[in-house]
Amino acid sequence: MAVPVPELRRVCRQAWEPLLARARRAVVFLDAASAEALHWGGGGAGELLAAGALAVRALPAEAGEAAGAARVVFVVSGALRGGTAAAVRGVLGQGAVRHCVLVSGGEAESGGPAEVEETLRRWMGEGGRAEVVLRGPPLLAPVSAELCLLPALAALLPPLPGPGGPGPAEVGLGALPAELRAAVRVLVGNLDALFTALGLREESFAVGALSRVVAAELAGYAPARNRRRMATNKASVVFVDRTLDLAGAVGHHGDNLAEKILSVLPKLPRHKTDVMVNMVELSALQTTDETCNIIAPGCLAQPNDLAAKALWESFMNLKQKEAVMEARRHLVEAASREHLPIKMSMGRVTPEQLSSYIQLFRNNLKALENHCGLLQLVLATVQTLKHPQTSKWDNFLAFERLLLQTIGKSEMPSVLNQLLPMIKSYNERTKDDYTCEDFLVLLVYMYSVVGEIKSGKELDAAEEEVKKALVKAICDEPEPSPLLQKITGCDSSLNVTSQKATDAVDTIFRSLRDIARARMHMKQFNSIHNPGSNTQQASYKPLLKQIVEEICNPDRPDPVDIEHMSSGLTDLLKTGFSMFMKVNRPHPGDHPLLIIFMVGGVTVSEVKMVKDLVATRRPGTQVIVLSSALLTPRTAIELLFATDRLQPDTDI
Repeated sequence: MAVPVPELRRVCRQAWEPLLARARRAVVFLDAASAEALHWGGGGAGELLAAGALAVRALPAEAGEAAGAARVVFVVSGALRGGTAAAVRGVLGQGAVRHCVLVSGGEAESGGPAEVEETLRRWMGEGGRAEVVLRGPPLLAPVSAELCLLPALAALLPPLPGPGGPGPAEVGLGALPAELRAAVRVLVGNLDALFTALGLREESFAVGALSRVVAAELAGYAPARNRRRMATNKASVVFVDRTLDLAGAVGHHGDNLAEKILSVLPKLPRHKTDVMVNMVELSALQTTDETCNIIAPGCLAQPNDLAAKALWESFMNLKQKEAVMEARRHLVEAASREHLPIKMSMGRVTPEQLSSYIQLFRNNLKALENHCGLLQLVLATVQTLKHPQTSKWDNFLAFERLLLQTIGKSEMPSVLNQLLPMIKSYNERTKDDYTCEDFLVLLVYMYSVVGEIKSGKELDAAEEEVKKALVKAICDEPEPSPLLQKITGCDSSLNVTSQKATDAVDTIFRSLRDIARARMHMKQFNSIHNPGSNTQQASYKPLLKQIVEEICNPDRPDPVDIEHMSSGLTDLLKTGFSMFMKVNRPHPGDHPLLIIFMVGGVTVSEVKMVKDLVATRRPGTQVIVLSSALLTPRTAIELLFATDRLQPDTDI
């Protein structure tokens, strides 16, 4: 029996029950990952205030935010350690708190709940009461009906293979750096808690080295083994390493409105997924200043608004043109219900037309309140369609297609030489030229698509020229963008020296060589580039598409690169006997529920592709995509090259 989608939504809400039961007359503090999960799946801060919370605050807290509060509740996405512990201690150390509750996703490293309660009492001082609640399901952000994210693991990315590094089969949990090891344990604990809430008995499969470690840990995790003995809902869970196909993360192939909105609008502060929608158009404040922040921003997550949720699903699943028409339809219906004087027009939908419809709601407070969620999504559409970065999207797409043709016919040095004249410094660039970050996007696309490269003097020389041009462009930036600041480790152009820029670019090119090597151990999925022929253009063939097609293959061939991770002696015997006699090995297409977990992030286009493929090839199967992050080209670059990714959390 498959798990229905509403069941997944119920589990997302269920994670918040311990908090809602304890929120009354308390100030609630949430860390960034918990806040993001609440924002998408827990009903937002309004749900906590309705349950009686006095206020909802961010953790780490500003000085004095808990002033006078006798009762506080902390919601943390992981264990009480490092920076989280320091932030909790900072609030409790202000002296007024007498009763504190910690709702946590895992036990602290120092011991169980009793020890953590003792620590909290010590931080509060004499007479303080403390309670630790270990929640059931993990904190998930249900971005759409088929996609859930684990915000606590947004920084997770499989390590790139170094030159002559170990093959996937040789990497175990013990070989990973300490922080990555901790992240894998958190992921396994979270997945077990989720599968417990859904009553799943899963078979685990893996594509890639880190996925193999995660799948093996989940298969052997003692609580998971006990759960699988009792559970009745069968599922296949396939873990896939993001780094095997980074072209999918940085490419611009999807004709998808949601993907463009997420890529071009600025992120909500401290959020990894949702964006800020400028709401000035709905107010009496008339300003063209985009930095004006008097009016609170809108956003995409509307968990309590059914019409807005339905429109967001259209943005995720339809082509851009159809999604924009759907936005107009919803807006016209809402205006008609409120008896607003709307003039219906047919034909192409323009941002100006949508804006004129939005204006009708402006002076009608009741209509604004009734359709606030819908208006935020339509405003996001208008702002995205007018955004200069959206017109650049098509330039990227055209250039990526050109790269696909060139890569098939030329060696990498010649492709790099063609790229060189396009790298321009700030003073030489027009609005249509590529910025430094844009070039990093194109380079990752190139190196990921091309696969293993023949190294030699010619490649070294071509790379050297591109490096020099990039270093010059970075040093000439009058003010480094937030992304360049993270990559160079410099927060101002005054700090960006030629040496720092050179070091950053050298590190990037070492990673690019590793990206090209990522699929070298694959037998079946070793290429994502279809070189084309006399009658067909060269094209990109997404790794995820190849994997899902293999899973849905009606002939059920034994998968070559999709490895089954055995969870006990029976599985091992089955695998052993199958070498000598006809025994059906476990196959990822065996069960009515297929869960794909992209380790290191997934894109909107990939989620839609998986959903459509499974619906066409295997209509009876339900599919859920889980991941650590929802990627855009820029966030993928940040995840790869930012200097502070997955740093040990030791701020204590």
